[in-house]
Amino acid sequence: MTLKELKIGQSALIKAVGGTGALRQHFLDMGVIPGAEVTVVKFAPMGDPVELQIHGYELSLRLDEAEKILVELIDERTRKHESAENINNTVHPGLGEDGKYHVKADEHPLPEGTCLTYALVGNQNCGKTTLFNQLTGSNQHVGNFPGVTVDRKDGPIKGYPNTMVTDLPGIYSMSPYTSEEIVSRNFVLNDKPKAIINIVDATNIERNLYLTMQLLEMNIPMVVALNMMDEVANNQGSIDINGMEAMLGVPVIPISAAKNQGVDELIEHAIHIAKYQERPGRLDFCGEDDFGGAVHRCIHSICHLIEDHAKKTDIPLRFAASKIIEGDNLILDRLDLDDNEKEMIEHIVLQMEKERGLDHSAAIADMRFSFIEKVCEQTVVKPKESKERVRSEKIDRVLTGKYTAIPMFIGIMLLVFYLTFNVVGAWLQGLLELGIDWITQVVDAWMTSAHVSYAVHSLVIDGIFAGVGSVLSFLPIIVTLFFFLSMMEDSGYIARVAFFMDKILRKIGLSGRSIVPLLIGFGCTVPAVMSTRTLPSERDRKMTILLTPFMSCTAKLPIYAFFVNAFFPKQGGLVMTGLYVLGIVTGVLIAFLFKNTLFKGEAVPFVMELPNYRLPGLKNVSQLLWEKAKDFLQKAFTVIFVATVLVWFLQSFNLQFDMVKDSSQSILAMIAGWIAPVFAPLGLQDWRIVTSLISGLMAKESVVSTLQVLFVGGVHSALTTLSAASLLVFCLIYSPCVAAIASIKRELGARWAIGVVAWQCVLAWILAFIVHVIGSVL
Repeated sequence: MTLKELKIGQSALIKAVGGTGALRQHFLDMGVIPGAEVTVVKFAPMGDPVELQIHGYELSLRLDEAEKILVELIDERTRKHESAENINNTVHPGLGEDGKYHVKADEHPLPEGTCLTYALVGNQNCGKTTLFNQLTGSNQHVGNFPGVTVDRKDGPIKGYPNTMVTDLPGIYSMSPYTSEEIVSRNFVLNDKPKAIINIVDATNIERNLYLTMQLLEMNIPMVVALNMMDEVANNQGSIDINGMEAMLGVPVIPISAAKNQGVDELIEHAIHIAKYQERPGRLDFCGEDDFGGAVHRCIHSICHLIEDHAKKTDIPLRFAASKIIEGDNLILDRLDLDDNEKEMIEHIVLQMEKERGLDHSAAIADMRFSFIEKVCEQTVVKPKESKERVRSEKIDRVLTGKYTAIPMFIGIMLLVFYLTFNVVGAWLQGLLELGIDWITQVVDAWMTSAHVSYAVHSLVIDGIFAGVGSVLSFLPIIVTLFFFLSMMEDSGYIARVAFFMDKILRKIGLSGRSIVPLLIGFGCTVPAVMSTRTLPSERDRKMTILLTPFMSCTAKLPIYAFFVNAFFPKQGGLVMTGLYVLGIVTGVLIAFLFKNTLFKGEAVPFVMELPNYRLPGLKNVSQLLWEKAKDFLQKAFTVIFVATVLVWFLQSFNLQFDMVKDSSQSILAMIAGWIAPVFAPLGLQDWRIVTSLISGLMAKESVVSTLQVLFVGGVHSALTTLSAASLLVFCLIYSPCVAAIASIKRELGARWAIGVVAWQCVLAWILAFIVHVIGSVL
């Protein structure tokens, strides 16, 4: 039978893993190998994907992929991954205390002044960024969702100026499946760090050590940081650190990155192994018994065959041999083997497969997991089911239940919007507006009494205070929305949303993982575009990037709030919700269009680990809010300030640079007048409205600041309720700001970025025209 046929609670032994290429290799690296035992935990509310328990952790995959995995039903799991009963709990020695890691007579340190570079490598969601922040004193964002780090970040270790740690995206193995895995692998292979800090989640040690096995093969000085040891101890588990060190051949340091425990000892060992280039004491993990002997002979035969090529191309020999057996074409191409050597390798691998009874990729994966199990049996007392796991299961019964998941998600999002726009955000906005109004009156009175020139007075009060001040008043709403989104991500709920939304998103051609960039898009398009790097498929990545601008970002909130207050004061919540829904519906329809034109084909397979729920950290949430507030303030006092001053100048002077009393005689009126006829069918023919829309290309908040500068007596003189509605729809859809376009250009190239601007402006015009026509008829 296939894995797809299993019911909840049933267990099975994996007999064969079907499929081809990178996806199959990814499954093997995740522990889905012949001989492994799996149990079905639950299905998503819509029946797909399915969550499995394998190697002590939970893995989600689609039924389409589960159908390719052949299994044999078993009554109960026999391979229980037994843990050690009695382990050596002696205190872990410091540097030199046991004679193991002190300076040896034949060791010579690197020359004084050499920069010690480190690669911080680990699985997704294992605490890398938290450790990076502790090591460097940095304040990078940390999230409880796989793939939060989408690019490498660098920083020196505190107190050690000649060091540089690079925080790499989370990876499951050194067989690149996603774009972030390629970033991580290329850094270790090509940038040649002096040492590796491998962070391992001690609560999920079997799956995490798989990457450790591959890193050891690279023969680079390495220290293993066992993170979350506090959780292991709290749940009555323990690890023989000294025993694990002996079996792995590298220093193993118990830490809790979140509590800053053990980090100083980790730094000492990391500095030492890098300075003295202490390489792993063991590279060979293949056993020589009946099963492992075939793999052992295969690896060592290929090592002898490619030794000169590996040395010439500067690729670690043992690593290169393993990758060749797995069929890694990237490594094979770099080695530049001749046809005879390739043919000989093919014969060696075929012989190994015949003896082992497994294909080449599965044999290598099984060899690694067999050694990992041996390590765990001898050095790990497994913790009891953690309080975090029990708590997560209880919460999931409601938040990911068959009949409750979708209603709960809709309810949570509605609550977030209600609290943002009607309660918390609105109250804080009112307070800030009172403060800005008071400062404006004080400055206005002072300038009047000081007889400041009319031009300067107008610039400060009608330009800067009216423009920048009005935008600043929306800061509380933006920060409040980001607060709720951050809470959802930090708690682990966003990962669940990806799990149960996968089937819905697949209908429009996307994977469930795309829900994360789309949700971030409600905050800001720039980080949403960047977060698409965690998507393993180029097709999914491009399609998601093109859809994120349809998710109404917080920068548009000032526009909505301004016109709702002016034209729809009693229907504010309804209009706001309607705009967000319209953006989502438009995005869905565009996705169907893309699926059948630009991006034909199926979405990338959904393979993801669900983290436990955790209470959001106050420090982390506060840090994120400060970053967003700082970004907004920087924009307000740079881009928006410049735009405001420029608009004030152009609407205050004519071509002879004489100050005009009637802004319709200004330079701005003349420029906007050329474009205004295009917007006339939308009821937006007033040149001041057109000007505000143009300024919105720099920053969406500039639309409001420009209107405040140009309309001294309010916008009712230029707009009707119907034209205000069509303007809101146009602002919802038309081109994202310059920063978002720049991020799209960086990810996809200039041609795509220009296409986004043109496409969304045309689409916005069409939708606004439809609204105006329907409104006129009604």
